[in-house]
Amino acid sequence: MTALSPVLKQATPITVDHGEGCYLHATDGRRYLDFTAGIGVTSTGHCHPRVVEAARAQVGSLIHGQYTTVMHRPLLALTERLGEVLPTGLDSLFFSNSGSEAIEAALRLARQATGRPNVIVFQGGFHGRTVAAATMTTSGTRFSAGFSPLMAGVHVAPFPTAYRYGWSEEQATDFALRELDYLFATQSSPAETAALFVEPVLGEGGYIPGNTRFFQGLRERADRHGILLVFDEIQTGFGRTGKFFGHQHFDVRPDVITIAKGLASGFPLSGIAASKELMAQAWPGSQGGTYGGNAVACAAALATIEVIESEGLVDNAAKRGQQLLTGVRDRATAAIGDVRGLGLMVGAEFVSATGEPDTATAVAAQRLAVDKGLLLLTCGAHMNVVRMIPPLIVSAAQIDDALEIWSAVLAEL
Repeated sequence: MTALSPVLKQATPITVDHGEGCYLHATDGRRYLDFTAGIGVTSTGHCHPRVVEAARAQVGSLIHGQYTTVMHRPLLALTERLGEVLPTGLDSLFFSNSGSEAIEAALRLARQATGRPNVIVFQGGFHGRTVAAATMTTSGTRFSAGFSPLMAGVHVAPFPTAYRYGWSEEQATDFALRELDYLFATQSSPAETAALFVEPVLGEGGYIPGNTRFFQGLRERADRHGILLVFDEIQTGFGRTGKFFGHQHFDVRPDVITIAKGLASGFPLSGIAASKELMAQAWPGSQGGTYGGNAVACAAALATIEVIESEGLVDNAAKRGQQLLTGVRDRATAAIGDVRGLGLMVGAEFVSATGEPDTATAVAAQRLAVDKGLLLLTCGAHMNVVRMIPPLIVSAAQIDDALEIWSAVLAEL
């Protein structure tokens, strides 16, 4: 009898029968409030009627048209529609299937466009599981261990993680920018650095937002040295943080962004956006893929964008995110050292009495929450951060329900 790989560790014991809005219904009939959203993917909730109808209609006319062979209307329409929400100047798109593929495409573009071999990433960042993307990932060794040698040319600079260092945000930012300059002097000359890759909010690294001075410091150095600034918006894009894209909180301009997750409400679709001038510097034949820009996924993405805009989901993410962040902070116990987040990305970091990462308690909290009907996940280098990622459609009442369960979890720990 065949089975799934034994190294696929399940975060919950649930087998799902169906999903609806913010809820998952298990095969045993129990309903769960889903604050995982498929790891930030089901932005419009489970099976939003408009997304379902768009996908159903598209399946009946064209499922797949490989987009370097033929064009199809959903792809062309999505390309045009994204132009209305992308940052000014990012007017050229390449579509793929997964976040890792988008990162690899952005890396390839950066190296080809600049003729430089190196890239700089930031401590705690997650960019994917394929070889290049895993090499660029420092949120945990589990993503890159066991298949060395990894890709050459990747250097790591600090992220301003104030809580980890025990500093103020100002001190952490000073340190991070100073160390980046030191890295330029000691490991990767600016003349050999193609790009800086950074998440607006560290995802797998612990739900840690950056700040305006840090990101503007990256922009200034990129401009000074002719380096590309790439924002990984795979988890933070499409309203998740309370802005359409996460970097928009920080008044900074990217050269490239990578997109995926919430773009198509659960259908596999990702991509990169850059200016036409920059994208044209990719080498001929360097962009492609069998399933990129799939017709059904593009139709779902078009419906997703319409739902996000017509239902005011970006504004809802900002309001409900503040409600969730405040509520989790108000309920924090001595077991929680820090609560942080941006929009509907909220993390609670569990620590011991001496301030050390407390993985066991974080895992126990996550499992207790599941037992009580609330689906959560953990993250961070030590997996000691419990993260909350509800769909963008989440209501004030559903936030209150989740906080009530969370209070009961903390009381029982």
